[in-house]
Amino acid sequence: MKHPVDVHVGRRIRHRRWMIGMTQQQLAEKVGIRFQQIQKYETGMNRVSASRLWDIAEVTGVPISFFFEGLETSAEPVEAVEGDILSDKEALQLVRSYYSIPENQRRRLFELARVLSDVA
Repeated sequence: MKHPVDVHVGRRIRHRRWMIGMTQQQLAEKVGIRFQQIQKYETGMNRVSASRLWDIAEVTGVPISFFFEGLETSAEPVEAVEGDILSDKEALQLVRSYYSIPENQRRRLFELARVLSDVA
């Protein structure tokens, strides 16, 4: 049975990997494991050791605490939160694309999106 913390950490690994545009294979190579192990971490099937989580944090450019953000303190199973933008593959692709745009153009795009959403 999957532990809710392992599921949460795995989801956060997957979300961060997606945000920086990295494949499971690329992450696995940089961490020194096989991509199948990354798959198991991301689904919560396998627990990530502290040292491995340290390596993943280093490779993905976030503090270790990133993987625990949003974790509830209860022992209840972690379910996908309705409306969780990071659970939508298209939204992740959009965010990743957005951050690949140069900053001055990105700000203009943001303002355009804000105006369009106010009009809608």
